[in-house]
Amino acid sequence: MPFLDRLQRWADERPDDTAVVVAGQRLSWAGLRDAAAALVPATPAVTVLAEHNSTRFAAAFSAAVAGGRRCAVLDPAWPQQLRDALTARIAETVPAGGAAAGPDSGGELADGDPDAPFLIGLTSGTTAVPKAFTRSRRSWQLSFDSSVEFFGLRPGDRTLAPGPLAASLNLYALAECLYAGSEFHTLAQFDVGDAHAAVSHDGITRLVLVPTMLRLLSERGLAGGVDASGVRSIICAGSKLDARTVEAARRWAPNATIFEYYGAAELSFVAGAGLPPGAAPASGGTGIGLPFPGVELSILDGDGAPVPDGTDGTVYVRSGMVSDGYLWGDDGEALQCLNGWYTVGDQGYLADGVLHLLGRRSDMILTAATNVYPHEVELALGSVPGVAAVVAAGVADELRGQRVVAAVLPSHGGVTGTQLRTGVENLLARNKRPLEYYLLAELPVTDRGKISRPLLLEWIAGGDPHVRRLD
Repeated sequence: MPFLDRLQRWADERPDDTAVVVAGQRLSWAGLRDAAAALVPATPAVTVLAEHNSTRFAAAFSAAVAGGRRCAVLDPAWPQQLRDALTARIAETVPAGGAAAGPDSGGELADGDPDAPFLIGLTSGTTAVPKAFTRSRRSWQLSFDSSVEFFGLRPGDRTLAPGPLAASLNLYALAECLYAGSEFHTLAQFDVGDAHAAVSHDGITRLVLVPTMLRLLSERGLAGGVDASGVRSIICAGSKLDARTVEAARRWAPNATIFEYYGAAELSFVAGAGLPPGAAPASGGTGIGLPFPGVELSILDGDGAPVPDGTDGTVYVRSGMVSDGYLWGDDGEALQCLNGWYTVGDQGYLADGVLHLLGRRSDMILTAATNVYPHEVELALGSVPGVAAVVAAGVADELRGQRVVAAVLPSHGGVTGTQLRTGVENLLARNKRPLEYYLLAELPVTDRGKISRPLLLEWIAGGDPHVRRLD
């Protein structure tokens, strides 16, 4: 475990079948095995891999987790100073002599101890330097078994993950396909035309991508007449799909089940659902879906006691897929454990077994004694026609404590305050509706590309030209 023994099996059973395709360059199962095996003897106990998408990446990553080795994958687009700092931090924290100790750390392409760490993951936090956590081989093997069952991955599928392999979504998709014996495709870099060509000509049956990519592929695919009728599943992660993206994807890939799920880097898969072809999506809802196979959910209050069905609380998870914890950056708030139940602080509730996600408690807006989570406001406004993206936040208010405000990025043309107010009337309770609406010229994001509510509030307070008040 997690996938090298399977890779050896597929190379023995189907040596000439395609395993990995990157920008048109193909590696067979035997070719991938041989390329990775050739790298193993010179691969150190701890590898820091910072490469762009290529067939070499697939071989190098396979070699980097062989035996007792550990691998950290860094985004090559990160500033060199950050990559150097992380590389040095990893070298200090994970001594090379201890990482590959034991009989499985030799020169063979084989899985090591299932309970030993093999992957050093990086997740952004409130600081400039990402937190680092570790995963055991067993945690990924259990994740593979769960996701293969949940998403219905078959050996005959051809998966396209068009994003960077340095991103955890795409790295996992690669490893999952190697485990399942399923063909994996990616691009040198994300390009709509190249992705469309792969869908049209390479027999892609499965897409793994983020919502922004799905919208671009769907809308431009419809405009350009790109045939996606062969795609049978679309797996989206990163943020909740808005109504416009779902509608476009439905039209472009009419035979696909569209999967959304909730998970965290430290927790792995938690809950999700698939929207079958022809089924009507829920509008503006907070529902995520049922737990993944092997996952238990519990909603606990601030004292660690279970709350009744339908009552808000902190989402706790129990599964064998949870990470081993942090190498650094543990502030005691990110990943917490309570009697074998784990949480990253997300708030939500259960209703008839379905997890409804509300967001982080730290983001909560307290307005006139009512708790409002920006996430539920953003989901409601995201379903309004003409809205591409939404950021909601709380502004200090002498009367209410805070007042809810929302800023929208239009998808095309313009959108009015009246349209937004009307659009949420049947989706949000009156005391949760924004009192002010703003139009965004661009999204307020950090230097690592994540939405920043504090930056939005700075823009509003300072009269920044990035935001304009809507009447």
